[in-house]
Amino acid sequence: MITYFDDRSVQVTSTTVRVDGRAYPLAELTTVWHRRGERSWRVLAERGAIGAAIAGPLVTAVLGIGLAVWLQRSAVVTIAIVGISVLIGLAVGPVADFLFEYLDRSYARGSREMEMWADWRGRPVRLLHTRDAMRFGQIYRAVQRAMESLPAAPGQNVTGSSGSRPSPRSRP
Repeated sequence: MITYFDDRSVQVTSTTVRVDGRAYPLAELTTVWHRRGERSWRVLAERGAIGAAIAGPLVTAVLGIGLAVWLQRSAVVTIAIVGISVLIGLAVGPVADFLFEYLDRSYARGSREMEMWADWRGRPVRLLHTRDAMRFGQIYRAVQRAMESLPAAPGQNVTGSSGSRPSPRSRP
């Protein structure tokens, strides 16, 4: 038996898909597909806030330099304004790595609910639902690989393309 994916709630082997304690023998799954849910506006708003947190000090620095030039004050005042503006711009540096890491993880998790469905014993069953896009992709690919390893049977063990339910067909 080959294990394609294994974590705390999902296990995909060459014979079975187990999700939250329920087991689905691969031989009984005829079609597998996935659906994407609606976008989470909360996740998109968080990404926008991160972008603003990164860009805010930089925009402030540029505006400060522009203000120093526009005021046409003495060299000492202009240098002071430019210096303060540059320090404000540099303030983003220590925080930027943390913010970029958080932003990167946000894209890995995704902004949509993902569902994996299968025809099991002649009826559609939702095998998995999650917002974690990376984990979902790993599990879906593991199921594909497991089903590809089964002996070919006409009309069985088809893994569908993204977002739509395929019509049953023989594997290539």
